[in-house]
Amino acid sequence: MVSLNERVYALTGLVAPIFGHICVITSIMLSPWFGWEKNAISDLGHATGSEVAPILNFGLLFTGLLLIIYALTTLRKYAKWTSYCLAVSGFLLQLVAMFDEVYVSLHLTVSILFFISLALTSILFVIEGKSYAAATASLVILISWVLFFMKIFSSGIAVPEIISSIAVSSWIMYSALKILRGEYKD
Repeated sequence: MVSLNERVYALTGLVAPIFGHICVITSIMLSPWFGWEKNAISDLGHATGSEVAPILNFGLLFTGLLLIIYALTTLRKYAKWTSYCLAVSGFLLQLVAMFDEVYVSLHLTVSILFFISLALTSILFVIEGKSYAAATASLVILISWVLFFMKIFSSGIAVPEIISSIAVSSWIMYSALKILRGEYKD
C-alpha cells in the first residue's frame, strides 16, 4: 500500500512535466516571433531579448525543483540510480533557466548536459525500472537528435528539444502513475 506522503510526492512526478510544458506553450503563444524552423526553446528565456523570459525561466526552475523532489522522495524507493540521475537532470534544468542565453557558452554547456542527462536517465530507467516507456523515450530522443544533426528535416533546435522533453515526460508521468496506483513493488 502506498502511504499518503508517497502519494503526495508521487504527484510531483505528474505535475512537473505538465507545469513545465504549460510554461513553454504559454511562452510560445505569447511570442509571435518564435518559429519552430529557426529557434531554440531557450530563445524564449533570453533575459534581455524575450518578453516572456520570466514565464519560461520560472517554469524551468520550478519544474526542475519538482523533478528533484519526485526523484529523491519517491522514485528512489523503486529505481535508486535512476532517481539520482533524474535529480541531476532536474538541477541541470534549473541551471538552463538560471544561466539563460545571456550567458551564451555557459548556457550552451548546461543545455547540452541537460539533454545528455535526460537520455542517460531514460536509459537507466530502461535497465533499472524495466520500462518500455523509457525504452521508447530513449529511442525517440536518439532518432530526433540524429535526424536534426543529419539535417534530414529543416527545423530549429526547438524541435528535437521538445520531442525529447515530451518523450522523457511520458515515462516520468507513467512511473508516477504506477507508484500512485501501487503497481510497483519495492
